[in-house]
Amino acid sequence: MTDAGDNPPGPLSVVVPVCDEADSIPVVLRELLAKAGAAYDLDVVVVDDGSRDGSAEVVAAIAAGEPRVRLIRHKMRCGKSAALRTGVAAARNRWVGMIDGDGENDPDDLVAMAGWIDTARIGAVGLVAGNRRRRTAGPWRLVASRIANGIRRRALQDDCPDTACGLKVIPRDLFLALPYFDSLHRYMPALVRKYGFDVLNVPVDDRPRISGQSKYTNLRRALVGVVDLLGVYWLLRRTSVGALPFARDGDAE
Repeated sequence: MTDAGDNPPGPLSVVVPVCDEADSIPVVLRELLAKAGAAYDLDVVVVDDGSRDGSAEVVAAIAAGEPRVRLIRHKMRCGKSAALRTGVAAARNRWVGMIDGDGENDPDDLVAMAGWIDTARIGAVGLVAGNRRRRTAGPWRLVASRIANGIRRRALQDDCPDTACGLKVIPRDLFLALPYFDSLHRYMPALVRKYGFDVLNVPVDDRPRISGQSKYTNLRRALVGVVDLLGVYWLLRRTSVGALPFARDGDAE
């Protein structure tokens, strides 16, 4: 089910979290502005999450000559979910796309994902989630990811095969209404469903990263994932959603 297909161009904010990706972020922004910028009236928020390699300075130089790009800096590393929340809070448009700063995500996929909704309204769909096909990660990471995704899907019944994909499109106000915690970005499908919205899973490409590296080892990811999964399992069962804090088209007054 979709809210709209082949939607006309409209406003779209895009948040790009960055951590030590000075080599890749110019390529990512160039692609994003060329591809998504041709389809939407873009507002790009790059959040530098405590980089030490000059990523912030690279983005600042681009933003100085490109009014569609803005830079927000964290003084220290706070994590991807914190960077996304900072960027979404600063976003100017009703719908926000998310794309990683390491070059693994193709902006063409983001454009295709945004085409499933109408950026001028909020309807039944609350999240368009990218699901990576033909993963480029190493074999051990792929095995670990498949096991973790299987456990999460059974426990949370979120019906999403790949919650860790960086490509997502969500209403700004809905994201900000979700309970915040570290690793929130991995549990958005389950939480969005809890708030009464549909989630669309869209296949996307996975490219080798241009620069940067994974912030977690398989062991650390597994340990953190167990704690997070238990927390989200508890949270979903202790959360009652009443009236939404924002208007949704089609809801009764």
